[in-house]
Amino acid sequence: MTSGRVNPNFRLEDQGISGLGHVHYNLLEPALIEAALKRSEGTLGQGGTFLVTTGKFTGRSPKDKHVVKTASVTDTIWWDNNRAMSEQGFDNLYADMLAHMKGKEYFVQDLIGGADPTYAINVRMVTELAWHNLFIRHLLRRPERAALDSFIADYTVINCPSFQANPERHDCRTETVIAMNFDKKLILIGGTEYAGENKKSVFTLLNYILPEKGVMPMHCSANHAIGNPVDSAVFFGLSGTGKTTLSADPSRTLIGDDEHGWSDRGTFNFEGGCYAKTINLSAEAEPEIYATTSRFGTVIENMVYDEETLVLDFQDSSLTENMRCAYPLEAISNASDTAMGGHPKNVILLTCDAYGVLPPISRLTPAQAMYHFLSGFTSKTPGTERGVVEPEPTFSTCFGAPFMPRRPEVYGKLLQEKIAKYGATCWLVNTGWTGGAFGTGKRMPIKATRALLTAALDGSLNDATFRKDVNFGFEVPVSVAGVDETLLDPRKTWADAAAYDAQAQKLVGMFSKNFEKYIPYIDEDVKAAAIG
Repeated sequence: MTSGRVNPNFRLEDQGISGLGHVHYNLLEPALIEAALKRSEGTLGQGGTFLVTTGKFTGRSPKDKHVVKTASVTDTIWWDNNRAMSEQGFDNLYADMLAHMKGKEYFVQDLIGGADPTYAINVRMVTELAWHNLFIRHLLRRPERAALDSFIADYTVINCPSFQANPERHDCRTETVIAMNFDKKLILIGGTEYAGENKKSVFTLLNYILPEKGVMPMHCSANHAIGNPVDSAVFFGLSGTGKTTLSADPSRTLIGDDEHGWSDRGTFNFEGGCYAKTINLSAEAEPEIYATTSRFGTVIENMVYDEETLVLDFQDSSLTENMRCAYPLEAISNASDTAMGGHPKNVILLTCDAYGVLPPISRLTPAQAMYHFLSGFTSKTPGTERGVVEPEPTFSTCFGAPFMPRRPEVYGKLLQEKIAKYGATCWLVNTGWTGGAFGTGKRMPIKATRALLTAALDGSLNDATFRKDVNFGFEVPVSVAGVDETLLDPRKTWADAAAYDAQAQKLVGMFSKNFEKYIPYIDEDVKAAAIG
């Protein structure tokens, strides 16, 4: 039995997926919420939001992500970062998953990854959970309803949380599995209810496909000047660096908050929505994102709430620090209608330096930009994860190592070529600590960060006087209107200059040690930019 709108010549049976129970195709938000409530998958929250918890998995499972090692991908996958799965293991996994799905109710969404139709892919999402279908309907791009009558998927993702993998039979690590088969154009997800695996599987897919087309896939947010898509900017950054917050500037148009491509046509969003962290979210600091937490259809994931009033607790991280909300891009008033922009005039690399060493903003050469892009530095702070008692460095190459199927240098060289070809100015922005490390100093004032970014984006910062940083070699402005000059020189913000010098050398050593693995693969100009 089936329901919903679908291409009559492209049902699951036509893909060899038969014997299921009721299959719902392309249900809209009200119907998906109704189904999820009927199946006791979550709770209806204030304003018609949908409140869910994801069990023991409140984040991604990168160690359980596998790529099937077929002849066509053997020489192009970064195997040090991607676990291999045998073809036989995948075939067993697929057969066993289909057997597990027999007779059960499933939900299908036919969606698009990529706002630029030249590079977009059609993706069919098959989910066991109705709320996963709602989530991915927000996060990917939705075709016009009439287009569903002729929709053919390029790739299919099947997500079945109740299925438990068998490591011996399926050639995987644990009972949780994310398996990507590029030859069969099929992704299988089992053993986890965390919804982020759905969208990140598509991001990983595009990360593999697009470089061959000369497109740079980017784990970044992006915006452009109001009424002027040519004046675009991209913001790279790991979780907690301010990527979503800083790109959602009401004085600019939001292209997207997480995943984009940079082609010879310009910048384009991969997604149709946003997946924002909600810990300590406030109406004062981020009013539009906050407003989505009471918007009909928003998925509220792993947040504590009052069982009687359903009021959300944005400070209670007892379930996870990684609590989030998922909503369509149109929920943000200044979001772009096309989700496309021009070539970035500014490339911003965001980092949260808990060591209190890096300046609030620095200008990078293209080679330095590649160095810091390959480094992908930020730092974990005490309290963000169990067992973290002092700042810990995190180097996630390309600001998204778990989603990179190809070697980092492939993406680094693409970025360097795009920067050189289109003349982008590159900046490293530290949203972390100043006046000392975590525990001694204080968080970089958001007002100062915004003022510096505004000056960078409007071009006025290029006219400032710069000094060369003695530790990292990049250029740092000496003074900027509206910003305390002392803040621009981190050493002066510390009570003990010698302690700053020691901390700076410690961080320099961390960068150098991490970068050693890239030396055989990079050009001489990037080697020269490396710290040593």
